[in-house]
Amino acid sequence: MEPPYARIVTEIRRRIDAGELKPGERVPSTRQICQEWGVALATATKALTALSQSGDVTAVPRVGTIVAERADRPREAPDQRLTAAEIIRAAIDIADAEGLPAVSMRGVAARLKVGPMSLYRYVHNKDDLILMMIDTAWGETALPAAPPDGWRARFETAARLQWTLHRRHPWLARAMPLSRPLLLGNMLAHAEWMFQAMARLGLSAETMMDVHITMYSYVQGLAVNLDAEAEAQADTGQTQEEWTDGRAALFQEVVASGAFPAFTDVMARLEGAGYDFSYDALFEFGLRHLLDGLAAGVLRDA
Repeated sequence: MEPPYARIVTEIRRRIDAGELKPGERVPSTRQICQEWGVALATATKALTALSQSGDVTAVPRVGTIVAERADRPREAPDQRLTAAEIIRAAIDIADAEGLPAVSMRGVAARLKVGPMSLYRYVHNKDDLILMMIDTAWGETALPAAPPDGWRARFETAARLQWTLHRRHPWLARAMPLSRPLLLGNMLAHAEWMFQAMARLGLSAETMMDVHITMYSYVQGLAVNLDAEAEAQADTGQTQEEWTDGRAALFQEVVASGAFPAFTDVMARLEGAGYDFSYDALFEFGLRHLLDGLAAGVLRDA
């Protein structure tokens, strides 16, 4: 009698040969094999190992076990029109609409209507794809060929371009850890712009780096909230205004408690003034005072 693992191998190979599973598509995982055939995990693992050794499947990091492309097997004809730029743009569109966690090689392939393995001709893996997405997005912010005069005007120009970039792509702020800078050409162009703005100010290299990181982290720190707000809206189905309105009763309880008189006074005066929360207004407020602080401190003699 054929051992259980061999029967599983035969069936999966039949599905591959029949075109039910195409090159680049995932085959059943060990857990799925256990559920479908009612076998132990060790048997499922042995079946996948046999398929791998025969060249029918291959394991791709962070993707899973997929049908391998072989010369003796009919393959999906590659779309000659597919380019790396199209792959990157499709991934950016997914991230813009659904957030960075929604980006996967399989999802990008589905959007482009090609097999997942088609992407690996242009992109090594998801990590490389994300780096390409970041660099491409930063390339959308063209710094002026003729810089404005003075460090402050240059700082304002760079900060506003970066804020516009994060407004367009909220996922960017979470994709770039401050302590692990990405050496990408389009990002380095912004760093170069900032360092050139300070080049003749007589500052130490340490001060120049601290100023650059402070400016960058100001924009990034506020922009993280754009992604968080987009995620919250997707999770709750409510806009920020709708969410706030739904907590009016709780706010009244806080006011009525008398436990926070200063907070209550500020909120009452804001309501009277018709205050409207705005990320853009908050960005401009913070930028103005951050630059005022630099002008009065480390850049006061510039």
